[in-house]
Amino acid sequence: MPLPVLSLMLVVFSLTTGEFVIAGILPDVAADLSVSIPAAGLLVTAYALGMIVGGPVVTVVTARLARGTLLTGLIAVSLVGNVASAVAPTYALLLGARFVAGLVVATFFAVAITTAVSMAPEGRQASTVAKLVLGMNLGIILGTPIGTLIGQNLGWRTTFVAVAAVATAGLLAVLRFVPAGPALATGSVVGELRVFANSDVRLAIALTAVGNVGIVMVFSYITPLLTDVAGFAAGAIPVLLLVYGTGAVLGNFLGGWLSDKALMPSLIGILGVLAGTLVVFWMVSGIRPAAAVLTFALGVLAFALIPGMQARVLTTASAAPTLAVAVNASGFQLAAAFAGWLGGQVISSGLGLRSIYPAAAALTVAGLAIALYSLRRDHQCLARRTNRCRTYAHDR
Repeated sequence: MPLPVLSLMLVVFSLTTGEFVIAGILPDVAADLSVSIPAAGLLVTAYALGMIVGGPVVTVVTARLARGTLLTGLIAVSLVGNVASAVAPTYALLLGARFVAGLVVATFFAVAITTAVSMAPEGRQASTVAKLVLGMNLGIILGTPIGTLIGQNLGWRTTFVAVAAVATAGLLAVLRFVPAGPALATGSVVGELRVFANSDVRLAIALTAVGNVGIVMVFSYITPLLTDVAGFAAGAIPVLLLVYGTGAVLGNFLGGWLSDKALMPSLIGILGVLAGTLVVFWMVSGIRPAAAVLTFALGVLAFALIPGMQARVLTTASAAPTLAVAVNASGFQLAAAFAGWLGGQVISSGLGLRSIYPAAAALTVAGLAIALYSLRRDHQCLARRTNRCRTYAHDR
C-alpha cells in the first residue's frame, strides 16, 4: 500500500475508533460523571451531530486552504477534541468535546478520499477508496474493542488519550508522506455550492443515504436480533460482531475491485443481492448456524457498497468533489440516525424484532431503484452523446 494512502488510512482509523469506542465505555463514563446511561448515550449523538454540521460547513469554510495545511488543521482539531474529552471535568464539557471531535470527520474523509484518488492510477479510483475505508473497518473491529479494553482497565479517560496518540502518529505520517498540494477548490463558495444543482450529484448522494438505511437499521439492532430472535447467548455477540467485521473487510476490497470494473452495474448487483439476503435472513432468522453465516454475508455486502458509492459521488461532482463527498458523509450520518428511529418504530408497531429484516429489504430495494434510474440516465445521455456522458462512460 502506498505510504501516502497508509498515512491517511491511519488517521481514518483513529477517527473511526474515536467515534465508536464510546459505546464500549459508556457505563464507565456514566458512572464517573454521575449521569444516566441515556444521558451518556447523547455523547454518541453529539459526535454524529458534529459530523452532520461539520460536513458542509467546515468543507466550505476551508475549501481554499492548501491541502497540506487543511489536512494538518483537521487532524489537529480532532486531537483537541479527544484530549479535551480525556480531561473534561463535567458531562457538559465532555458533550462539547465530542461535538468538536466530530466536526472535522466528514471533511477529513472527503479531503483524504479526493487526495488519494488524485494520486491513483486511472481505473483504480474505487479500489483506492477501499484502502481508505479499510481504516474504518479496522477502527470498528480492532480499535473499538482495544479502546474498550483500555478503558475498562486503565479508565475511560485513558481511552481518549490512546485515540489522540494514534491521531498524533497519523499526523506525523501525513506530514512526512502525503505530498503538499494546492487548495482542492479555487472558485467562490457559490460556485462550489452550485455543484448541488446537478441532479446526478443529488441522485448519487440519495443513493448513499437510501441505499444504506436498511443495512444500518439491521446493524443498529443486531444484538437483540441475534439474541432474542436467533437465540444466541449474549456472550456470543462479540464473536459474531467480529464475524461481521471480517466480512466487512473482505467486502470493502471486493466492492472496490468490482466498482473499478463496472461502477453502476456492480452497485446495482450488490444492492439486489443485499435485498435478497435480508429476505433470506428473515426467513431463517431463528436458525443459529444460518444466522451466523448470514451475519458474515451482511458484513460483506454492507461494506462492498461503500467504495462504489463514494466513487459515484466523485464521478458526478467533478466540479466540487471534496464538498460533495463531505455532504455525502453527512447524508450517511442522517440516514444512520433515521435508521435507528425507523427501526424503533417498526418494532413498537407490534410487528416485532424479526420484522426489521423485510423492512430493511424494502428500503434497500428503494436504493436499488435509485441506482437503476441513475444508470438509465447515463445510458440515455450516452445515446444523445452529450458532454455530460463522457464522465460516466466507464459506469456502463
